[in-house]
Amino acid sequence: MSIKSVAPHRGSDRRHGAWNARGAAFMVLAMLGFAVEDTFLKLAAQSLPIGQVLMSFGAVGLAAFSAMAIAAGERPVSRAVLSRVVLVRSLFEVTGRLFFMLAIALTPLSTASAILQSTPLVVIAGAAAFFNESVGVRRWLAVLVGLGGVLLILRPGADGFSLLSVFAVIATLGFAGRDLATRAAPPSLSQNQLGVLGFASLVFAGLVALPFGAAPELPDAGAALSLGVASCAGIVAYGALTTAMRTGEISAVTPFRYTRLVFAILTGVIVFNERPDLLTLVGSTIVVMAGIIALTRARRSVS
Repeated sequence: MSIKSVAPHRGSDRRHGAWNARGAAFMVLAMLGFAVEDTFLKLAAQSLPIGQVLMSFGAVGLAAFSAMAIAAGERPVSRAVLSRVVLVRSLFEVTGRLFFMLAIALTPLSTASAILQSTPLVVIAGAAAFFNESVGVRRWLAVLVGLGGVLLILRPGADGFSLLSVFAVIATLGFAGRDLATRAAPPSLSQNQLGVLGFASLVFAGLVALPFGAAPELPDAGAALSLGVASCAGIVAYGALTTAMRTGEISAVTPFRYTRLVFAILTGVIVFNERPDLLTLVGSTIVVMAGIIALTRARRSVS
């Protein structure tokens, strides 16, 4: 009798493990895609105005997700986008997208990506503040330690401090606000419709940035190629991210988001000849470890 009762449990554990491994693989693929997207957007911004880069990238993604929504029998734009929660989400999305584009264009890719990794920690703090979620002492400590890692990367008041790095901080707050607002968004919105909304926000962010930069110009072959690769990578990454979140347990899959930093540092070193200093590497490690600990504690509290 004991053998019969144990065997299904083991089979169930194997199935959960397989689904989690598949979800983790898709999450790593998504983070690789986002890192490639960031790299080629930064390359495009070297010869094109930032507003034009955002608008071009957003237009391609908007067309792609609109086509996918129509193919799935959905309206690309739902009436739910007019709800207050979705409008707030869109405002945060525009903020995050605009300032992260400024960050990767004007600061080292590795630094901007390292600061962005603190987004889950900000989400945890925001969930406690706005959704009354229970956050234990250890998770709060992880949040505080992680934010301390961000300060190591920024080094305010020190010789290595760059005011432009604040763009990445503002982007982090924007993306955290978007993620929190997504929790309260109407469940009737599909992933394709959220994709349409996200890339439409990119177009709007580009319109906001356009008056503050140089006049738009016809991209040369290199810039056009960079925009094309960034657009394809972004679409693949978004699809892989959606698959990852739907395949494995969120608490098991989410920590693999931090592989984005590894890819960002590698591309920063190889493509842009960046050399992150010791404090940046230490701060990045602290942010990643704090995030993993916070997410692991959340998984244990749920189970």
